[in-house]
Amino acid sequence: MEQKVIQFMRLRTYATVLSLVMIVGSIATLAMNGINWGLDFTGGTLIELVYDKSADTSAIRDQLSAEGYSDAVVQEYGSVRDVLVRIPGDDQTLGNKVAGILDANYEGSIEVKRVEFVGPQVGERLREQGGLGMLMALGMVMLYIAFRFQFKFSVGAVLALAHDSIIVLGLFALLQLQFDLTVLAAILAVVGYSLNDTIIVYDRVRENFRKLRKGEPDEIINVSLTQTLGRTLATSGTTLMVLISLYLFGGEMIKGFATALIVGVGVGTYSSIYIASNILLYMKISREDLIIPVKEDLEDGMP
Repeated sequence: MEQKVIQFMRLRTYATVLSLVMIVGSIATLAMNGINWGLDFTGGTLIELVYDKSADTSAIRDQLSAEGYSDAVVQEYGSVRDVLVRIPGDDQTLGNKVAGILDANYEGSIEVKRVEFVGPQVGERLREQGGLGMLMALGMVMLYIAFRFQFKFSVGAVLALAHDSIIVLGLFALLQLQFDLTVLAAILAVVGYSLNDTIIVYDRVRENFRKLRKGEPDEIINVSLTQTLGRTLATSGTTLMVLISLYLFGGEMIKGFATALIVGVGVGTYSSIYIASNILLYMKISREDLIIPVKEDLEDGMP
């Protein structure tokens, strides 16, 4: 039985408008709110505490907030007795102050195991290197897609990846979620995930342009997207199940990472269909762009 072709490209104009609204909204939010940089980028004090029994991170967070440390990030790590506190500021006595505050509201004993300061110069360098890393990744992707497929494909892939990254950043700016190194790693993972999905779609598009003798470009793209839809939904669905579990049960330390990936996987699936493929139509993709060049044999004796 022949598979029914889903007319994805019938909604391409609406998808373009939706994407433009999301991109403009994200850029405007980034300009107005800015990014809530985490301690990794802004600098501050890291305090490692060891409790004599299981620690309640929610209670610790409330106690510090009541004492004026509302920006403190409290996380469990290693075991339920080990607590990591991150607070903006360069006060060398901050470790003892925090331990004193918590010890006053705790029946047992608390040991200050480690106090470290991350300077703002380190954070600024991390921001610069992270931005350069993103630009370099997009540049390498463009070269790879242009070499493997064709230049028009590379433009679509890079615009789709930029689309996904900007929307994730816009959401973090809108909700003022803390942006740390784990979130940066998540955005780079989103780039990899979305690129993989886009390449699978592009591979089928190229194959069908060469195989199908009839049909307009939008019809061939519809056929290609329909053929890859099952694989796309299966991959995205199983990935989202894992990420939602991480978000719900992974603890505070991994929540930003999981949030960025959940949004990125959802937007990346959408962009593989309505950005990467749509750009091909806007750039007037045709069979001539994908014809395999025929090498003519030279006769013996000819130069």
